Formats: sequence, C-alpha cells, structure tokens
Amino acid sequence: MEPVSSESDPRTALPRSVTILLALAGATVVTFGLGAIRGIVTPVFFAFVLTLCVHPIRRWMQARGISRGLATGTTIAAVFGLLTAFAVVLIASLAQFSALLPQYAPQMAQLGATIASALESLGFGPEQAQEVLNGITPGGILGFLGGLLGSIASLVASLVIILTMLILMAMDGSRVPVIMTHLNYHRPALVTALDGYGTGVRRYMVATTVLGLAQGLFNWLFLVILQVPGALLWGLLSFICSFIPNIGYFIAIIPPLFFGFLTGGWPTVVAIIVIYGGINSVIQSIIQPKYVGNAVSLSETLTFISVLFWAVVLGPTGAILAVPLTLFVRAILLDSDPRIAWWRPMTGDQKDVAQLLKQEDEAIRARRGRSRPGRPDTGSAPKA
Repeated sequence: MEPVSSESDPRTALPRSVTILLALAGATVVTFGLGAIRGIVTPVFFAFVLTLCVHPIRRWMQARGISRGLATGTTIAAVFGLLTAFAVVLIASLAQFSALLPQYAPQMAQLGATIASALESLGFGPEQAQEVLNGITPGGILGFLGGLLGSIASLVASLVIILTMLILMAMDGSRVPVIMTHLNYHRPALVTALDGYGTGVRRYMVATTVLGLAQGLFNWLFLVILQVPGALLWGLLSFICSFIPNIGYFIAIIPPLFFGFLTGGWPTVVAIIVIYGGINSVIQSIIQPKYVGNAVSLSETLTFISVLFWAVVLGPTGAILAVPLTLFVRAILLDSDPRIAWWRPMTGDQKDVAQLLKQEDEAIRARRGRSRPGRPDTGSAPKA
C-alpha cells in the first residue's frame, strides 16, 4: 500500500495551542490599538449606533412621501440637537454644582476627618488617611468629576466627530441596500448576522433610553424634594449610568448618598436607599429586562466582564457602549461564521440554549423508544 502524502493531510499546519496563542496575541494587539485611539473610536462607534437607531425614522418619513434629503437632514438635526442640549444641560448643572459645593466645605472637612481617624484606628497609615482627607474637599470632588466627564474641549471635539459621522453615514446609507444584496450573494451568514445585530442594538438602545429618561426624571424630582445639592446633575448621572448594566445603579447612587448625608444626615440617607434605590432596582431588574427581552442575549457574567473590559480599553464611554460593542464583536466573530456558531449558546443566547435543550430531549426520547420494543435473547441455547 502506498503511503499517504502529507499534502493530503486535512489537519491544520499549526497545532491548536499555537493557533490559540496567535489568536490571543492578535486580540491583545487590537485591544491596545483601540485603547490608543479611543478618542476616535468611541465617538465614531457612538455615531454608528445612533445611525442604526434613527434609520427606521428616516425610512418611515420617506415612506410618507418626504424626500430622502429632507428626511435625512431632519433626523440628523434632531439627533444632534438632542445631544447638544444634553451636553449644555450637563455643563450648566456641573457649573451650578461647582458654585454650590464650597458652601458645604465645613461639613466635608468634618466628614473627612472622621473617615481619616477611622482608617487610622483600623491600621492604615497617616499618609493614606491624609490622602482620603484631601480627596473629600470641594477641589478634589470637582477634579474627580472633571476627570470622569472630560474637559469641555474634548466634549466639543467628540460632538464634532459625531456630527460629521452622522452626516457621512447618512449619505452612505443610500448604498447600503446594494452592498447588502451583494454581500448576501457571497456571504449570506454575514448579512444575517449584521441584520440581527442592527435589530438587537436598536431595540436595546431605544428601550434603555426611554427607561433611563424615566429613571433620571424620577431621581431628579425625588432629590429636589429631599433638597440634595446637585439634584439635576445626579439625575443626568443616573440616566447615563442606566446604559451600564449591573453596576450602573451602584455608581449613580453614591453621590446622592454622600451629599444627602451632608445636608440631612442619616434620615436622608435611609430615604434615598429605600425609595431611590427601590424604584431604580425595579426599573433595572424587572421592567428593563422585560422590554429588552432577548435583544441582548448575553449572560450576566459576560455582560459584567464586557463592562469592565471596555471601560479599561475605552474609558467611561466604553462602559456605556459595552453591550453594543460586545454584540458587534459576537456578530462578526460568531454569527457570521456558521462553522463556529455553536459557541453562541455559551455567550448566553436563550433561544439557542432552548433549541439545544429541545434537541437533547428529542434525542433522549428517541434512544428510549429504540430500547423498548425488544430485548436481545440472553438465554442459553437448548442442550442436545
């Protein structure tokens, strides 16, 4: 028999371990590259998500007889107007809060001294306690907020990039149906993955925005009633944090608790925890999952890890866009390739999990059905 040549060997040229290491190395390089250009990646992807969200509105206007140019210009102007108004309100509320904050300097100094002495009693050094004391000051808090929200120049630059990308993506949107038709002929799985991604992200963003607005308005009114300083700023913060799964609520409640303690003491803190925390927990734990449904299809563990990962790579904006970014990566790597689509249930897709369980139940019933009719004859042969 002739030996089989190595050229006909269907195995890959590289061992599996080497392939995995190369894939991890490539992913690491891409991750560091995205982090290096985060100032470009985050506004561009944000504009891409906004374009997906407003596309049905533009299509609805065109179906009612409005010209494509007018429909596109109207949707872009409306979206950018909302973003600009939000940025203006955020800057104005931050300026008002910075003017109001020095009035609570004595209470903050007393609270910082109490925390510093408690840390020293627990064994922390005086230098560490002094760092905590220096942080609980009007200047330290304003510096923290400034570093978290960014400077006005970076905010304006991001708005300019978003506006430019909205216009360019809207102009290129007329060629998308032709491109998708061409891709459907060569890569139908990729087209299906992109369509599913657009539908899922659109549903997630719209539902989260509506519920976040309701959550922010409720928090603002409730904090105004309690006379907590910076109520409008904390309402905006709760709206922004509604886009951060799992941990957004805990981030949004810390500033009201801190300033509620400065103004009203422990009764205000208890009221914020009970009412503010209770209502927000119901919105994020019960109402939001019900309306979002399977649009995300990510497990809780993967969602939490994605928030931490994109926050490290792209900063605070990455935490807000963590779910759309993770869904985009899954659509490109898993959904577009039917050969590795079996990994999708491991990411938390409930539909695929239910289908797999159904197939497993059918296989078990089939095996039981084959084993019931007859049993092999185990008796001994008759003796002669």
